[in-house]
Amino acid sequence: MKIDLEAERLEILKRYRRLLRTAKPYLKDDDAKEIKKAFLLSAEAHKEMRRKSGEPYIYHPLAVAQICVEEIGLGPTSIIAALLHDVVEDTDTTLQEIEKIFNPKIAQIIDGLTKIAGTFEYGTSQQAENFRKMLLTLSDDIRVILIKLADRLHNMRTLESMAKEKQLKIASETIYLYAPLAHRLGLNAIKTELEDLGLKFTETEAYKEIAHKLMENKQNRESFVDQFIRPIKKSLDERGMKYTIKGRPKSIYSIYNKIKKSNTPFEKIYDLFAIRVVLDVPVEREKGECWEVYSIVTDHYRPNPSRLKDWVSTPKSNGYESLHTTVMSMPFGNDKEGRWVEVQIRTKRMDEIAEKGVAAHFKYKGTDTRTSQAFESWLSQVREALEMNDKSQSAVELVDDIKNSLYHEEVFVFTPKGKLVVLQAGATALDFAFEIHSEVGSHCIGAKVGGKLVPLSHKLSNGDQLEILTSSKQKPSEDWLRIVTTTKAKARIKDCIKEDNKGYLIQGRDIVEARLKHLGYPNLTLELTNQLRAYFNAKDANDLFYRFGKAYISVDQLKHWKSDKEMHERKQAEKSIKAPIVDSKSFKKEMQQVEKNRKESDILLIGEDMDKVDYTLAKCCNPISGDEVFGFVTINEGIKIHRTTCPNSPELLSRHGDRVIKAQWTSQIQMSFVVELTIRGIDRVGLVNDVTRVISDELKVNITALSIGVKDGLFEGKISLMIQDTSHLENLVSELEMVAGVIEVARED
Repeated sequence: MKIDLEAERLEILKRYRRLLRTAKPYLKDDDAKEIKKAFLLSAEAHKEMRRKSGEPYIYHPLAVAQICVEEIGLGPTSIIAALLHDVVEDTDTTLQEIEKIFNPKIAQIIDGLTKIAGTFEYGTSQQAENFRKMLLTLSDDIRVILIKLADRLHNMRTLESMAKEKQLKIASETIYLYAPLAHRLGLNAIKTELEDLGLKFTETEAYKEIAHKLMENKQNRESFVDQFIRPIKKSLDERGMKYTIKGRPKSIYSIYNKIKKSNTPFEKIYDLFAIRVVLDVPVEREKGECWEVYSIVTDHYRPNPSRLKDWVSTPKSNGYESLHTTVMSMPFGNDKEGRWVEVQIRTKRMDEIAEKGVAAHFKYKGTDTRTSQAFESWLSQVREALEMNDKSQSAVELVDDIKNSLYHEEVFVFTPKGKLVVLQAGATALDFAFEIHSEVGSHCIGAKVGGKLVPLSHKLSNGDQLEILTSSKQKPSEDWLRIVTTTKAKARIKDCIKEDNKGYLIQGRDIVEARLKHLGYPNLTLELTNQLRAYFNAKDANDLFYRFGKAYISVDQLKHWKSDKEMHERKQAEKSIKAPIVDSKSFKKEMQQVEKNRKESDILLIGEDMDKVDYTLAKCCNPISGDEVFGFVTINEGIKIHRTTCPNSPELLSRHGDRVIKAQWTSQIQMSFVVELTIRGIDRVGLVNDVTRVISDELKVNITALSIGVKDGLFEGKISLMIQDTSHLENLVSELEMVAGVIEVARED
């Protein structure tokens, strides 16, 4: 393909000038000159590089800088860092050179954005290590994470050009880590787009189907919104209020989750959109006018009392403020009955914070103390949790802990003196104790809620007022980690029990070294340690020695390890002796025959070279021929094949993407896989007989297990079947849905 370099040069300049125009309101003094210097340095450093799409690489840093200023609202320092964010990682330019040309702050931000280079110990996760590095910059400069989110958003927008397995890894990591992080930082628009794009590449068919159906009913939806808001607009106009009002469709990802969780088809989901009223009022009148609009809405439509959310009086900890209510509409247009509609009421200031998150929060920092306090409270919690963690905790554990703090729901509780404490939903009395003070948490023996004694594990509800009971003899135990949910509590408990564990760790290492000497291994080398870790399925070396020290693993197990190791080595030696030596001509001929055989069989091809290798099918999702799948290299059990829709796939792909390999089915032959179906419907005489007749007699499918229960005239059955492939399964499901009384047939994971 011929490249028009002059056309590309003009396009690069066009994008650069657009960036400067967008950034103009944020620039002072010599900012424009510094941005130009960063642009020229980045363009020079990346001049020989191209993206997978074939475009000049400089398009990417320009796009990331554009997102930073236009969609997040960041200033010149972030623009410069965004333009240079890949320079140190991908070129010979060093951080020291960046610091010399610009300043230490720019160099510090770019350091936080630069991936950790080098090799990683087997069983660790490079993705988690890089995420840990980025999170640790929260203590220094939150702009690192904001620029990283802009970087991830542009990568997701241009993911089409990547290979399928790369798309799967990046999209899964985005849904698992980056979308929750954007939510926690209040970047609602970016969070929504990351989730939708993540779904587009992990559940492509589901994404396309929902997007198509949303487009199909767009006209009906707009007509409904017009009729719904007409009386509200009239009342707002009569009161002389300044406002904008519009209907916004729910995101494809949220609709997908609703379909999945409630097992309801798209056509039966009515709250596909929300009505948003945005008021233009001074800060001091915000709360009163929001409630006045609520009164107007509920004058026209009956509200659902259980669905009122007041984040105007008590903002979320990411600074989000809004008043949400759900009301019952009249039947409009094609509707034969009323439907529930969510109405969101907020001001322009609140709306900007909801869309642009933390950047807008800092812009309005001096105007609303409640928003400031809520966000600063969360930020200080995460900083404290990160400071408590050190290298003794694996990056994977740290990422898991932090991810738990990126929660969507919150619970509001009070101290005995009436001070409000905001914790994540599901938090316990013990979490509350650690939130008050680490020492209070460490010595907590119970709590009183409303004067009534409750255990440490008591789950908190909105409005609970807690008094914590302590004892000087109490100390944290490992069992407490199963009780708490907050990052702060987990980090503090781990910190406390670490000292107790040190003794067991040292003792365990001594035991292992002594027994290995007895078995003929004079030194405990790193290679031996890794072999033992893999054999005993330990997370790391410390976990291995700790388990020996606590006698969770008997020292006699080392004999079994030695005999298994020697047997494996014997088999490998026998294989190498039996392997024939062939010349290149014979080898080529043999490989051609393998390729021919490959095309005639229905097996799974794995890895970049699409080889036939040993694998097992994961029991968590039971993949069958025709499913979209990937291979995962386990520590002890070889390659396991998972469906891309497996419940465990987001975690595997996000935390251990380096152990994921490509896999796909070849052409079909008759093979059988176990599939479990759940069948629901209205009970009648002869129903079971009709279902089994369709399966066994008409479709000749072998049933391996069957259980059906009936309650209040409804039945639910679980059937295990031997299925050949996905098209065979789809045919079976269609036939079963035709049986009288059957309402739903679903494949189980």
